[in-house]
Amino acid sequence: MNKQVNLQNLGYKDYKETWDYQEKLFKEILDLKIKNRRQNLNEKTPNYLLMVEHPHVYTLGKSGDIKNLLISEAELEKKQASYYKINRGGDITYHGPGQLVGYPILDLDNFFTDIHKYLRFLEETIIRTLAEYGLKAERSNGETGVWLDVGTPFARKICAMGVRASRWVTMHGFALNVNADLGYFDHIIPCGIEGKAVTSLNVELGKKEISLGEVQEKVLKHFAELFEAQFN
Repeated sequence: MNKQVNLQNLGYKDYKETWDYQEKLFKEILDLKIKNRRQNLNEKTPNYLLMVEHPHVYTLGKSGDIKNLLISEAELEKKQASYYKINRGGDITYHGPGQLVGYPILDLDNFFTDIHKYLRFLEETIIRTLAEYGLKAERSNGETGVWLDVGTPFARKICAMGVRASRWVTMHGFALNVNADLGYFDHIIPCGIEGKAVTSLNVELGKKEISLGEVQEKVLKHFAELFEAQFN
């Protein structure tokens, strides 16, 4: 079992470039697992966590409905936003500046082979991070991600999640709204769930801006604790 995680800060990076890079790492791990099995080898498989901030982009998961994107191609262009149909689970979501995005590309054979537990650990990482800012974040039954005021008319999502896994190797991940421009969510039905609001950490704290670096530090600390991982 290899619990070392190669942490890579990609900075401000185009969605498609990042997705291609994820696919490359994902395939390398899968290929190594197949080689290990076929040749009866025991080479350690690597793990990665990519941290990134994207320009404005909408992404639609494989089970998503394009009707949940409420603006035309011409309007997307005006808003300097791109759109991609991708291979994660879930419906439509938005990424953009002021959002902290994390893509764990893990071989879960190094940790635990349970996708349900994996998703709960990602949620718990964000829940513990937000608790440090005095926010009581929660899961919402049947809705992946992290929410505030669950079960009330004021329920709102602060972190979206969507993953893909093959042979226990993961990709895609979470997107935490830290200083996000919430206006961009008006052009979609987020995650295909009608009538649910979206929020951002700076809005909840009544501040103009929260340090993304500071939030990332807290996220990494809780991720490492939960997964019993060491970053390198």
